[in-house]
Amino acid sequence: MPELPEVEGVVQALKPKIEGRTIQQVQLSEIIRFSFGEGKQCIVKQAEPDAFEISLSQMMITKVERRAKYIFFHLLKADDPYVLVSHLGMTGAWFVVNSPEEIHEAKFKKHIHATFQMADGGYLIYSDIRRFGELRFLTKIEDHAPLTKMAPEPFDEIACDYFIAKSKLPKYEKKAVKDVIMDGQVISGCGNIYATEALFAQKIHPARTMNRISEKSKCALFEAIVAILRQSIEAGGSTISDYRNINGEAGTMQKRLQMYGKKMCPTCGTATSQMTIGGRTSVFCPNCQH
Repeated sequence: MPELPEVEGVVQALKPKIEGRTIQQVQLSEIIRFSFGEGKQCIVKQAEPDAFEISLSQMMITKVERRAKYIFFHLLKADDPYVLVSHLGMTGAWFVVNSPEEIHEAKFKKHIHATFQMADGGYLIYSDIRRFGELRFLTKIEDHAPLTKMAPEPFDEIACDYFIAKSKLPKYEKKAVKDVIMDGQVISGCGNIYATEALFAQKIHPARTMNRISEKSKCALFEAIVAILRQSIEAGGSTISDYRNINGEAGTMQKRLQMYGKKMCPTCGTATSQMTIGGRTSVFCPNCQH
């Protein structure tokens, strides 16, 4: 699943290509129309397909920004502001092309689910192979409550203090550290890949509970998370399976990962172990991480 660095890469690529442009019309795939109301399998949320298409027509894209793992497309129509919120789920991808035929990978071309025809020519296209992503059209961010509960951006000055304060709450203090740092209400944008890497960097076992970690170690762990997120942004993110930027290019951070997906610890040579935490597979070194 794309995490903060991958989403940041998409946003930075989208901004110069679509900000200031107007959406002429939108077309959703038939499978989206068929699956409307079917929960996770329907990408479009909160609006019926016809209403979604009509509402977004003639909208100007004024700004594109990232918040945690979400993409916010800020829109304007008749001087009224709106926002299209996109979550990439596991396999979502955006493309800016002159024609859908420019999408070279067959698996993405086959699973185009939202086509935004631009008034000045060309297309903004959303493709999603497994359809776990989301497109949510809102009058304002506050209309979808979960978006208002996200932790500060990890790069904000207050983010570390916020993390430490949250970690001491009864809700979190006896939870596994891996589960806590992947919680978007505690740290924004840190998923399985970068949580695994940061815990390995600090030699912390993923199942250790928060109340067994000192405040000093929590600070060091948070700094490790920020460092690995920044490194990944510079590397264009991690392409483990289906992540692509808007040009269809893969990231390179996967070549630098030390623990995620590894069979052997690069530090001591011990075979890695796995356990499930928070519904995700956690890889760790049983010798180095305590």
